[in-house]
Order: sequence, then structure tokens, then C-alpha cells
Amino acid sequence: MDSSASTLSIYIHWPFCLSKCPYCDFNSHVRQSIDEIAWQNALIHELKRTFNLTGPRQLQSIFFGGGTPSLMHPKTVGVIIEAATTLWTPSKDLEITLEANPNSVEVSRFKELRQNGVNRISVGIQALNDPDLKLLGRQHSAEEAMKAIETAISTFDRISFDLIYARPGQTLEAWEHELSNALAFGTTHLSLYQLTIEPGTAFAPLFARGDLVLPEENLSADMFELTQSIMGKNGMPAYEISNHAKAGAECRHNLVYWRYQDYAGVGPGAHGRLSLNEKKYATRQKKITRGLAKSNRRARSRRRGSSGTKRVRTRS
Repeated sequence: MDSSASTLSIYIHWPFCLSKCPYCDFNSHVRQSIDEIAWQNALIHELKRTFNLTGPRQLQSIFFGGGTPSLMHPKTVGVIIEAATTLWTPSKDLEITLEANPNSVEVSRFKELRQNGVNRISVGIQALNDPDLKLLGRQHSAEEAMKAIETAISTFDRISFDLIYARPGQTLEAWEHELSNALAFGTTHLSLYQLTIEPGTAFAPLFARGDLVLPEENLSADMFELTQSIMGKNGMPAYEISNHAKAGAECRHNLVYWRYQDYAGVGPGAHGRLSLNEKKYATRQKKITRGLAKSNRRARSRRRGSSGTKRVRTRS
């Protein structure tokens, strides 16, 4: 494995969703309309700024997270990938992951996402039954979830999907059955998270009032132990806390985190870790308003020019 100072991974945060899940404390926001070109240009601006810090390196992985990055147009994703792989030298086995929701609109983009460079998809399923999906605030049905997994398998060589366990009212037997159904799809990677109540989420006040009751602690622990046992027997042991994979199918981007290697966090709220001048720095990007402002000025300039009024020059 190359040293951190000569390699790099990139996390790109797309902070927009169609709805806010009640358990989510990520930097995500519901917007009905987005100036996607402005955001595309702003993210590329930040990639260039990051390159000025790191200099030439070998690019190991790109991970589009969110929010819901599958709401991005596939061509936007492709332009950002092209910018990153032009700035840094891509490794021969460059892993490019994008998180997606399983609703029909986003699934219909899988093929085009593949054509634009994404070679690994991570689908946010969370549950395989409709009552629990509704409880978790998900906008898809169990049927849509299963169709999305099947479409992902037929489109990408490497796929993963997420499930949340220790849900209100869930029994050990129900989780065992659901996990068996998940394994039946034959994927080589699963992300299995225990539901936790985070401050500031919609679930937090419900939990505090006793209106939302999680499985008691011993049952939750039994669910964790059962998960480790079942996944181990199926040749998919945990390679970190919540991620399980067959040998060789681990998410390389996740391994970068766990091996304390370098990655750049690009986008609002994105964290990073960079080796610079023989020191290791933790980074957090709060805003990308500078890049957005430049993009917006250029957009206004183009609109004024096309309307027959005087074109305004803007500084780059």
C-alpha cells in the first residue's frame, strides 16, 4: 500500500434530499430546485483548491455521499469525475462509489451513472418491509427496494446496500429473517447499522417523550451478535464496525478511513485528512460559497449576454 503522502481519496458531499429522514443528523437539506451547474462548478473549484494543497498524487477512490447524490444528473457526476481524474492521476483500479436511493427516478439513472464513470453503487434500502420503511421516513416501498437491488446488480460489478436494525418493535427472529432475505440477493457487501437516536433529529424528541421505544439493550446486543454470526458464516465478516464484505469486496474508500490514509473532503460539511509538509491535518469544509458565487456571477453574465444587454465581465 502506498504511503498517505503519495495517494489520495476524495469524498464529495451533495447536501440535498427530497425529504429528511427522522434518524438522520447529516448535513442534508430538502430543496425543490437546485442550480446544479452552479454547484457542479463550485465543487470543481474546491477540487482545484485542494489540488493546490496536495499537489500530484495517485487517486485511489472517489465517494459521492450526502444527502442524496443520486439526485445529481449523471452528466454532472461525470464532469466532476473528469475534473478529479484530470487533476490527480487515477489508479488503474480507481473505485468510484455513489450513494443512491431506491426510488424509480433514481434507479432509472443507474445505467447512465455507470456510463459516466461510477463503478460502485451503494443503495440506501434501510428495511425490507413497508411498515418499517414508513417508520424510518423512507420514500420507497419494499417492492421498489428489491427492484433497485436487482437493477443495481445487473448494472454494476460492485454494489452494496444498507439496512438498519434494532428498530422499534423489531424482534430477533424478524431481523434474522430480514438479514437472510438480504443475503439471498448474493451481493458481496452489506452495510448494517444499529439505529441510534441522535440529538437534533426528528426522532430525538419522540424518543425523549417515550413515544418512540427502541429494543431494550440486551436485545440490541443480541441483534449485533446475531449479525456478526450470520455474516461470518456467509463469508462476509465485518471489516469495520458496520460494514461486511467478502474477501476482496471491501469498500476501498472505507479502508482509507480505517487505515488512516489521506482523503479530501469536498462539499459543505465534508471532513478530510491530509498529509502536508510531513504533518497530518484534519479538515472540515463549512461552506463552498466562494465557488458558488463565482458560478452565479458567470451564469448572470451569460444570461445578460444572451438577452441582448451588455455582457458583464467577471473576475475569475
